Amino acid sequence: MTSSKDTELDLTAASTQSARAGETLLGAHRGEGLRIGIACGKFNGGVTTRLLTATLDALLEAGVAKSDISIAWAPGAFELPLLARAYATAPKPYDAVITLGAVIRGDTGHYDVVAGECARGVQDVQLTTGVPVIFGVLTTDTIDQALVRSLPDETNKGRESAHTALEMANLLRSGSLFS
Repeated sequence: MTSSKDTELDLTAASTQSARAGETLLGAHRGEGLRIGIACGKFNGGVTTRLLTATLDALLEAGVAKSDISIAWAPGAFELPLLARAYATAPKPYDAVITLGAVIRGDTGHYDVVAGECARGVQDVQLTTGVPVIFGVLTTDTIDQALVRSLPDETNKGRESAHTALEMANLLRSGSLFS
């Protein structure tokens, strides 16, 4: 995701709008009691590892117990939706699944197929299972772009994916959604 100060949610304005509704639901970046599955692609694994490091940092900082985090490695991004579905439909289902990987454009049309089908598969899994499946797969034109998006800082897309997973899992547990 790309956001700027001009496009990000103004919480004050959102609060004002919330006063006009009977219920407003907002997820939190809390991890206590949540089980998180992480499906990683080995192809472009150097980038994936950088994303995974930031993802794990964010989950542990938010209070997810180490024992409640599972990591599985697929050959590449194309196979990630199947792992995501396995996590989402496990006998003891996970509260959220994060997919991590990198699809970097090359000289052939393979990029378009892999990136598009991975994204479609991830969306299909979350819509059919009701478990949030976060698309933390970088789709970039160059290796340099992938490296920038996986820097060991607050801009790392793995960290963002962890926050999104926590927020969605908590959001779906809140208010009248499951009452």
